[in-house]
Amino acid sequence: MTQVNYNLPVLVVDPEPAQRSALCELLTSQGQSVDTAPDEMSAAKMISSKSYKLVLADTALPNRSGLSLLREAARGKELTPVVLISDRGEVKEAVEAIRLGAMDYLIRPISSEIIQQILSKLAEMNRTASRARAGFKTPAKVSRNIVTASQEMKRLMQVAKAVAPSTATVLISGQSGTGKELFARYIHAHSDRADGAFVAVNCAALPENLLESELFGHEKGAFTGAVTRKPGKFELAAGGTLLLDEISEMDLALQAKLLRVLQENEVDLVGGRAPMPVDVRVLATTNRNISEEVENGNFREDLFYRLNVIPLRLPSLRERPEDVEPLALYFLGKHAQNNRKADLAFAPETLGVLQSHPWPGNVRELENIIERAVLLCQGRTVSPEDLLMDARSAQARPTRAVNHTQVMTIREMEQSMIEAALGETNGNRTHAAKMLGISVRTLRNKLNEYRQAAADQPAAAISGG
Repeated sequence: MTQVNYNLPVLVVDPEPAQRSALCELLTSQGQSVDTAPDEMSAAKMISSKSYKLVLADTALPNRSGLSLLREAARGKELTPVVLISDRGEVKEAVEAIRLGAMDYLIRPISSEIIQQILSKLAEMNRTASRARAGFKTPAKVSRNIVTASQEMKRLMQVAKAVAPSTATVLISGQSGTGKELFARYIHAHSDRADGAFVAVNCAALPENLLESELFGHEKGAFTGAVTRKPGKFELAAGGTLLLDEISEMDLALQAKLLRVLQENEVDLVGGRAPMPVDVRVLATTNRNISEEVENGNFREDLFYRLNVIPLRLPSLRERPEDVEPLALYFLGKHAQNNRKADLAFAPETLGVLQSHPWPGNVRELENIIERAVLLCQGRTVSPEDLLMDARSAQARPTRAVNHTQVMTIREMEQSMIEAALGETNGNRTHAAKMLGISVRTLRNKLNEYRQAAADQPAAAISGG
């Protein structure tokens, strides 16, 4: 991965010298200025005497928990972002950390990729804060291109553009990786709110009690550890667009509160005294069949009808094979430019391999493979070998997908998709989870279920490990 140098002063707090050293090496390799502290007391003194842009702290510090650093950082003149790191990853601890204002909660091992993501997020926060202090209005993110040769996709784009100026809610459905968020940004970019904020929240990534605070915000003192007032996503998206990503993962109790917000155009902050009016355009996405979720009692029927004013179903990449080549060429140009590799082209046989692949991970999988090929390509022509696609699995998957005589359960299909995603990402769980449109925690739980099932029935071992 390309190094990103933001030159931000960072404090690493960890009682273990080896772990401190490892984090320092990861940060300095990204061009950061790093100080270290072995315990909470030393760290508190350093935070009070120097302005750090980021603190990475182990949760298990001598005498006191790393959570106390969050309170110390909050007392400073500037709110210092804190990332907590744990060896065990306890849910209660993670929830408490986020409630106290932690920027993130990580579980070891920590890779250079994760560090780069944290630094990238931090740099964007700092740029936004600088513009706010200078009196600039934060612009909406530029909508990315929708590259397609599919008549169905073009029809959907026409519908999206036609309804964009309205305030109607839009429910965008489709498999993970088909471009649902891209369509949401397209709608926002063509709306009367294009100059406002585009705020997205992943409903599958946060537990119910944390998601409520994330959506609606909370007042100072609303619960233990709420040391400051926190605006919710509805408030942050005022005058713009709010995307509720994977809305079907939301808990039923929270669905009822969301329905009231959509009907009354006002939110109740956790711990607030009175409702606060909001002016927000709401879009939602799902990779599930919500009609079935309603029938099964997993989704409120009234909320479904409230969201489904304008339904858009995006076809999978397998349903629009004519898009494989133009998308591949687009991603080739994009990643060649990002990696300073000019004049790259596909060998004819490479395009043949791409056309024959079933693409269970859809457009997201295609982009990941093209990016990998760009990095591995030694000359100016991308060969099939540069794709690093397993020929055996590429041949096996379409047979399994189109063989209607072999009945698969939903669980078997789910497991097959997870195995395919892990195969395409060389076992990288973070990338596989993104490809599938689920959280890393959900992916880890699914893998544990499969291992337990294999242990209970040794004869039915999970293929691929």
